Amino acid sequence: MEIQAFPSVYGYQDVLSSAYKDAFGLPDTLGCFLGGLDEAGYWSLLGQTVIGRHAPENVVLMELDPLHQKTLPDFEVTVRRLGIALVDIRSIEPVGSMLHYRDDAGRLIPIHRIYNRAIADELMARQVKLPFDLTHEWDVEWAGHPNWYFLISKFSIPWLCKPPAARAVVPPAVFLDDFLAGRGREQLAAAGVELPADDGPDTIYRELLLKPLFSFAGKGIQFDATRRELEAIPASERKGYLLQQRMRFEPTIETPKGLTQAEIRILYLWPDGGSLTPALSLVRLGRGKMMGVDHNRNQEWVGASAAFFPRNPQWESK
Repeated sequence: MEIQAFPSVYGYQDVLSSAYKDAFGLPDTLGCFLGGLDEAGYWSLLGQTVIGRHAPENVVLMELDPLHQKTLPDFEVTVRRLGIALVDIRSIEPVGSMLHYRDDAGRLIPIHRIYNRAIADELMARQVKLPFDLTHEWDVEWAGHPNWYFLISKFSIPWLCKPPAARAVVPPAVFLDDFLAGRGREQLAAAGVELPADDGPDTIYRELLLKPLFSFAGKGIQFDATRRELEAIPASERKGYLLQQRMRFEPTIETPKGLTQAEIRILYLWPDGGSLTPALSLVRLGRGKMMGVDHNRNQEWVGASAAFFPRNPQWESK
């Protein structure tokens, strides 16, 4: 449904999977790593991806107010295993063309590479004033440049849907301005999306989701949008939205609170000079229209989970 070019809980998910395996007494014949990796190979590849060719001291995991983020457990696992620093983006100090942070002793340490976990949405929503300009070309490497998220995530889906790149696994999607101009509507209809016969102001598009391109964690997604609501978006802003075929999750997991649906995500790693490698799966359980913590509040037996599959030792790294 999307390609999220933004780091996820790579550290926490490994710990969670291991805890599930121990708690439920799962046999060693079941594994959770992908791409021919075992646990040691996974952390080695994660280290190559995050740290690159630099000393861990000069690599930071950068977030806004990291000690109060719900992803703090992932940060703690990551910095302990990789030996890098956890840094609040507001505390970074620019000197010349380089960025720096202060260690526990107060020393000014140059930053050579940033593992970015700061979300632009949150920076803008909280009107955070940074001590450095994010758009400036600093003498620093990024383990996941901020622009990746904006370029690859939802923005890529309409292009992946178009022939000859179209794949059956990609839900049909078009940009809002193209839909209202008619071209996008024709593309969705040709792809088999069921659309109302008319396009009057009160027409409801039940098979489409309206998604802002540059939002995070499902914010701003609208179900059952009407033609009037679509046209109410200013023409100058319509390129910042897409209309995507609605996917429906099937409740299949039995829990004490009833059948629950599962979304399986694949976490990839792509070290500098290396290959894009599927490394670990991440599972989200939910009973709402959408997955994610913010969309399943006040519910039980939902949230983070893990997937296991029969291991083949011949595929695993040594």
